[in-house]
Amino acid sequence: MLIKSLDKMEEIVKQNRALSWEGWTVLDRKFSPTAWRSKDGVYYNGKWFLQRKYEPVEEGWHIPKKFVG
Repeated sequence: MLIKSLDKMEEIVKQNRALSWEGWTVLDRKFSPTAWRSKDGVYYNGKWFLQRKYEPVEEGWHIPKKFVG
């Protein structure tokens, strides 16, 4: 799903605990004790997470529909 507005994207991030900002990029982190062996694994605050990044493009952000509700 394409989100074209910064205001809308900020609202989505605010309403979803798994999402956060890293500059203009939206991060989706999900706890996983086996994330250390994944290419998407990151160590954050003493725990392993699977992390996906949603980088902005010229039109906005492409994010999964599950975050828009």
